[in-house]
Amino acid sequence: MDPILLGKGVTDDIAVTLLPRFGNRHGLVAGATGTGKTVTLMTLAEGFSRLGVPVFMADVKGDVAGLAVAGEISEKLAQRAADIGVQGYGPAASPTVFWDLYGQLGHPVRTTVSEMGPTLLARILELNDTQSGVLDIVFKLADDRGLLLLDLDDLRALLTLVAAERKDISTEYGLVSAQSVAAIQRALLRLSQDGAEQFFGEPALELADIMRVNHDGRGVIGILAAAQLILKPRLYSTFLLWLLSELFEKLPEVGDLEKPKLVFIFDEAHLLFDDAPAALVQRIEQVVRLIRSKGVGVYFCSQFPDDVPANILGQLGNRVQHALRAFTPRDQKAVKTAAETFVQNPRLDVVATLSQLGTGEALVSTLQDKGIPSPVQKTLIAPPRCRMGSITEAERAQVRAGSPVGSRYDTAVNRESAAEILARRAEQAAEQAQAPKARTRQQDEEQEGGFGQAVKDAIFGTKRRQGMIETMAKQTTRTVGTKLGNQIVRGILGGIFGGKR
Repeated sequence: MDPILLGKGVTDDIAVTLLPRFGNRHGLVAGATGTGKTVTLMTLAEGFSRLGVPVFMADVKGDVAGLAVAGEISEKLAQRAADIGVQGYGPAASPTVFWDLYGQLGHPVRTTVSEMGPTLLARILELNDTQSGVLDIVFKLADDRGLLLLDLDDLRALLTLVAAERKDISTEYGLVSAQSVAAIQRALLRLSQDGAEQFFGEPALELADIMRVNHDGRGVIGILAAAQLILKPRLYSTFLLWLLSELFEKLPEVGDLEKPKLVFIFDEAHLLFDDAPAALVQRIEQVVRLIRSKGVGVYFCSQFPDDVPANILGQLGNRVQHALRAFTPRDQKAVKTAAETFVQNPRLDVVATLSQLGTGEALVSTLQDKGIPSPVQKTLIAPPRCRMGSITEAERAQVRAGSPVGSRYDTAVNRESAAEILARRAEQAAEQAQAPKARTRQQDEEQEGGFGQAVKDAIFGTKRRQGMIETMAKQTTRTVGTKLGNQIVRGILGGIFGGKR
């Protein structure tokens, strides 16, 4: 298989190439701003794509999107390509799919809260150890109760449940304080304000859709729009780390292949390691070291080589170092560090050359036969065939319209999960709580109605028996009649007896 032509050695006048079978041994592209790192990344991505290797990379400044459009070849570029020995050089676009966590400049990229997991989510939320422990309990509780955590609403619902059942949950799972739950809820609010609501949900990103090969055998280059995302460094770095971890966990072991199954390019790599806890750095080191056997090559891009921890830097076999300006003690230290990482070339003063490189020039060392690094070469980097710059909105829309995955991801799906289930349960509990009260009121009314009717019957009587009023009336009538009769009798008798006297 033909190697990827990176450029031509200035000192030794030889082609500087990257062998595809060592493409999974990872790499580093470093250099100061404006020295040509982005152009090198584009040349590298085009080379892998032509070999049928899918590429996934971030577009931090908006100019990597030029890979989707054929470039305009000037005489200067054509002459440079001829001097380097680029065969068949001409304008060409690469098969490209645009992605965007916010769904504006590309297809929405989503994952579920469960797939992200508590460790990476705690990093995004910037939780301390105690709060991270509470988040672990929340995820464990969701698993035990069969509640799906898909979006941030689900996580909020679980946190509300944990707060409500805090005493019982503390007894079973470990101490949960109201302060820790409140801190996580506030962190979720900040994350939501950063636009992460769209990131968590479904349909979740399928790894197969970033590992596609076009109908003509070229690897599809997935470009993540990161101009806005880079302003949220925690979200940016955690997303790319999650994607790398997903590749590591889900791809099978394949060993060393003729070419990688995927090349993953991590721009602004220092954001991955800034303020990262030791456990997380150790996890990254483990993934980088072992993902090689899954057929995935990881290429970090940053300004200084020492932006990458030493244990990880030692895993990066392919190096492209652009110019470093030694203006400050930090820069001078970085120059020495970069020089020490290369296999020395007796014909080249690496330290002096690093500060004298022009735009489009770099010091390059790649793995050659038997995986041995080649001596460092001052290299004139080959120009890409695409546009070296940004694209228009119309061009981006045209690329998106022809995307093979747009119909799958452009419309969000909201199926029943923890938030909906817990809301339904709360509604049912409220209805059940109201039901006994309603029955009690009804019973009271029935009881009150029955007593009132009994009193009424007792007073006024029924068809079958007389009431108190009727009885009293009859008795009164009899009494009055008796008294009146007695008076009449007494009057008559008195008259009779008197008449006789």
